[in-house]
Amino acid sequence: MLYQWSGQEEAKLNEILKPLVDACGFVLKPESTRDQALLDTKVQAGTPPDIAFWNVTQLVQYQDKLIPMDQLGADKANYAPFFTDPGTINGKWLGLPVKADIKTIIWYSPVVFEAKGYTVPTTWDELDALVEKMVANGDVPWSMGMESGDATGWTGSDFIQDILLVQQGPQYVLDLIAGKIPYNDAGVKQAYETYGKWAKDPKYTVGGAAGTLSTPFLDAIYKPFADPPEAMMVKQSGFAGGEIQKKFPDLKYGTDYDFFPVPGAQGLQGGADWLMAFNDTPAVRALVAYLSSTTGGANWAKASFDLSPNKGANGQYTDPALIKKGAALANTQGFTPDIGDTITGGFGKAEWTAIVNFVNGQDLDTQLAAAAQVQQAATGQ
Repeated sequence: MLYQWSGQEEAKLNEILKPLVDACGFVLKPESTRDQALLDTKVQAGTPPDIAFWNVTQLVQYQDKLIPMDQLGADKANYAPFFTDPGTINGKWLGLPVKADIKTIIWYSPVVFEAKGYTVPTTWDELDALVEKMVANGDVPWSMGMESGDATGWTGSDFIQDILLVQQGPQYVLDLIAGKIPYNDAGVKQAYETYGKWAKDPKYTVGGAAGTLSTPFLDAIYKPFADPPEAMMVKQSGFAGGEIQKKFPDLKYGTDYDFFPVPGAQGLQGGADWLMAFNDTPAVRALVAYLSSTTGGANWAKASFDLSPNKGANGQYTDPALIKKGAALANTQGFTPDIGDTITGGFGKAEWTAIVNFVNGQDLDTQLAAAAQVQQAATGQ
């Protein structure tokens, strides 16, 4: 087995797999690396791992070398179509989604909200009204820093995709990924303009455009929870909870920090880790059958290893934040992968460049046209 997890994550995987190992008696030979080149080298040398837990793009890259999940006995009934579709390449179900995280959430401090008379919005219009109320009260609504070295722009990309899920819906996002809708479509422009109103103005976000561009994304997560708070909210993925806990160990989840789903979003944006099989062996079949079973999903949830796309996880989470995220995932009408991560051919970098340049004051139409060119080349549209 080859995967990118280590430390506590690896320990959680071992906890999940222990009932299977105890029952079957086989020996796991795991290898942990974040180096994509190692997987590539093994595959090219004809000595791939039996199993790799990797990214969705590798399903496309290795589609001719992978064993279909149904051949291995995976239980497809335990997954919503929006989780099996991305793992289906040219009609073959090649990837089993095992772990997920959701990005369509906003972090805030319940204590601060209560003290200032703010309530959690349940519609986009309510969020918009809340933002304006905060500004009128002299509070800065957002912390939107996106500095991340070579990857600067990804937090803006996530925010814009969530706005697309509100304004256009999940199918629109999937059509962008497939290249059926060009990236300079009017719907994309509308989402950028909505984002830009907040991201460029110091009334709406810490430091205005300069703050958005120069504030490291981790520092942006901390600002609503500083004393006194520098902002009221930060839109960030599920991992932000762990970062808040590390930075402010005395803060309590549910009281001092919490999250709510982006109101009005018609689906969720998120990432997933995929099991792909290079060999058909009894041990591989046992592993695939177990992880895709109701029991496997439940054990994944109980281990608190982020979220499981397996329906067997529903109602089985014990961590309070995962209970809430799990409910959002169970009730969503759609799950869309990150646009920039999913379109190949350098599109992610082109998208980040467009966002950074737009926040920096450059012409939006020009930036979207440049990104659309890369998108169309990558998708063959």
